[in-house]
Amino acid sequence: MNLFSFKRLNTTLLSIFICMEVLILGCSNTEKSDPVYLQEVEAWHARRITSLKKPDGWLSLRGLFWLKEGKNSFGASEQNRIKFPPEMTPEEMGWFILQENSVSVEIKDGIPVYFNDHEISRMTLKDDSEGEPDILRYRSLSWHIIKRGDRYGVRLKDSESKLLRNFTGIERFPVDPAWRVTATFQAYDSPKVIEVPNILGTISEDPSPGKLIFTIKGQSYSLDPIADPEDKRWFIIFSDATSGEETYGAGRFLYIDAPAENNSAIIDFNKSYNPPCAFTPYATCPLPPEQNHLNLRVEAGEKNFQGYKH
Repeated sequence: MNLFSFKRLNTTLLSIFICMEVLILGCSNTEKSDPVYLQEVEAWHARRITSLKKPDGWLSLRGLFWLKEGKNSFGASEQNRIKFPPEMTPEEMGWFILQENSVSVEIKDGIPVYFNDHEISRMTLKDDSEGEPDILRYRSLSWHIIKRGDRYGVRLKDSESKLLRNFTGIERFPVDPAWRVTATFQAYDSPKVIEVPNILGTISEDPSPGKLIFTIKGQSYSLDPIADPEDKRWFIIFSDATSGEETYGAGRFLYIDAPAENNSAIIDFNKSYNPPCAFTPYATCPLPPEQNHLNLRVEAGEKNFQGYKH
């Protein structure tokens, strides 16, 4: 064999090896170097960071206080049922009053608490169970009522929180188109409700239209999304073999577009992101349902946030 033939053989073998790799990983050289796709993921991540850095984003959380039936005093004093940050609030600010399925607030005279730019002394507060809640403000603090199951709580935010001021970003795996996979949607015969646990120890029942089935490196996997039939965006909570190591231990979140008419859907794990509980102890995050634990390392998307330690 002459030198020219030997070089041509080596080139052919290398091409075969690359093609085999493409088949295994489900990507192409063109796709790997596609600047348009890379820009799309980077733009998505930039929007994600912008959302986190908003004055009332998840990084601004300063407290979560569960209410008891009756009067719940609040303010900086240790004597209060609910203690607000002492460095920025009066000793006594007023009371949250829980009566059956209603929460109201009474503010002490001389304490400038605002609702929609109007100073208030008392009002009934709409919680977050049916849309946007009523938000009250005092200086850089804001708070509203959340409802989780049959419990009511006060979620406190601070637009000047230390975590928000010091936030520098979230480490990620390198963007790799191999983790942008095509799934086949397999609808359930009848509407199904799946059990979704949360960090409070309770379980919610959420609608799931069917399974998303996909293949990675020759192995088949599936995920149950959460969505109503008319939803155009589907929500996925999943964990994998990186959870608790490189990524957040309680799993990650992901949104996808609803499947096309041919029942195909794109799951882009490069857009996997941390739940709010990765940033703060004052969130009430859902956890992955048992069937959404993937027995593989999803080395894509956000890694664990290092700025907050549990």
